[in-house]
Amino acid sequence: KEFTPKKYFSIDKVFRNETLDTTHLAEFNQIEGLVADYNLTLGNLMAVIKQFFHKLGITNLKFKPAYNPYTEPSMEIFSWHEGHQRWLEIGNSGIFRPEMLAPMNLPEGVRVIAWGLSLERPTMIKYRYENIRDLVGHKVDVVGVQKNIICRRGIE
Repeated sequence: KEFTPKKYFSIDKVFRNETLDTTHLAEFNQIEGLVADYNLTLGNLMAVIKQFFHKLGITNLKFKPAYNPYTEPSMEIFSWHEGHQRWLEIGNSGIFRPEMLAPMNLPEGVRVIAWGLSLERPTMIKYRYENIRDLVGHKVDVVGVQKNIICRRGIE
């Protein structure tokens, strides 16, 4: 049976029992993805994540080793927030452990890279919001949203 490389992506709503503060919401959006192909490396994973954020205009990224039970190696992704004067975590990622992939009977040499990226925190960074709660609910700057090029795409 021949293997065909796969790419899967989703944007999902996440609910967590979090205390609300300037960088945490109890309900947020997460961009998830995975790629399955032969001989994928941590370098491939970093390149995908960098390309994604660079297309959004976020180029000041830092990767830090992390622990995740399903992936190894694993890493957290951070971006610098000017207003907070600190690095904010904007995602998590890794290469799936072989024992996690064993039930799938993938061919020898097939590796799976995966990531989960925040949508709201990069938005905070890009548009210089100090408080993540300003992105949701009654505090949203409707005029700012209407003027944003992403929202106007195809209208003009």
